[in-house]
Amino acid sequence: MSRAQSEVPSSAAVWPVLADAERGVLRELLIHGPLPRAEIARRLGVSRASLTRATRALMDHGLVAEGAVELRGATGRPSELLVVRHDARHFLGVKLTGDTVFAVVTDLGARIVAVHEEPISSREPDAVIDQIAVIHARFVEEYGTIVACGVALAGDLTLLDGRQVVKKSQFLGWVDVYLAERLTARLRIPASAENDVRALTATEHWFGAGVGCSSLALITVGAGVGTGFVVDDRVVTGHHGRAGRLDHLPVDSAGPICGQGHRGCVSALLPNAAIVDALRVPGLDFAGAVELARDGHAGARRAFTDAGHALGVLIGTVANALDPEKIVLAGDGLVVMELAGDEVYATIEQVRAPGIPPLSLDIQPFQFDEWARGGAVLGIRTMLQF
Repeated sequence: MSRAQSEVPSSAAVWPVLADAERGVLRELLIHGPLPRAEIARRLGVSRASLTRATRALMDHGLVAEGAVELRGATGRPSELLVVRHDARHFLGVKLTGDTVFAVVTDLGARIVAVHEEPISSREPDAVIDQIAVIHARFVEEYGTIVACGVALAGDLTLLDGRQVVKKSQFLGWVDVYLAERLTARLRIPASAENDVRALTATEHWFGAGVGCSSLALITVGAGVGTGFVVDDRVVTGHHGRAGRLDHLPVDSAGPICGQGHRGCVSALLPNAAIVDALRVPGLDFAGAVELARDGHAGARRAFTDAGHALGVLIGTVANALDPEKIVLAGDGLVVMELAGDEVYATIEQVRAPGIPPLSLDIQPFQFDEWARGGAVLGIRTMLQF
């Protein structure tokens, strides 16, 4: 047994069956941090007796502990805070691209404790499942029991007759793959799969810039453009699993044509590859385009200005349609905010409906491991039946 395994409580062998009140308490503590019992009871609308039963069960399972004492409220009375035992359980998060498996292990608070990356050996579903199983086994050797797994990937995912299915993933070439239930059977732990942007949206909602927001929009910019929504504390999926598909929103009727044949849409102007293509410089990559723009190259500056205009149209449209408490921007393509931020903000003001209060825009630093972390958060939310 490894050192990490010996430190895991014996109760961590499985995820316990939690009652509604117990799940509610754990969610509040995960999202908002240490809280006194009175505050949790107020948030959940439960009696002190019910809360006492719920917290006692969570403590028995090793998920929650009593923390420090703080002076809170007008009375100045000391209140003992309840805290999540973040190291009590571990979760596997996976991000699949067309050629790479990115994997992380997180604790119960979605903090990354291990990372791994390797090429996809084959895009066949059986081969990918085998590869994830090997990664899972290696992580178990080091970190002990992993209680759940979540997989994030680009594509359309939905429920079909109560079963989670990858309807289509263009990068992997998959159609109607029941990835979640096949992984559950192979790993012998609960496994879920979700569109990568929605998984990242859920992560920002519970553990990132969207904490405390009942409505939220996430826009990702990089290899592609993605949009995720939270409404009434729920991530929006859509009837066919395609909610948030604004990547082909029309922007410029005289603009370039995207890969789907749309002229001047967001995907024709904003993704990293679209900016590179606009320069028509052989051998140029996105990093090179960024350097050209920083050096004042007229063509590169124009390409980023056009991308900034497209981003402004997208942000303004989302603000008008959803009226979210906050819009979060993420992704490795957000250098457009550095190079064309003025254009972005000017376009937002042109697009936004008049009379709307000032927009709350949050630009987040981004590491690629965040995509895999989104998979782990999917596992955490699945175990909480959220």
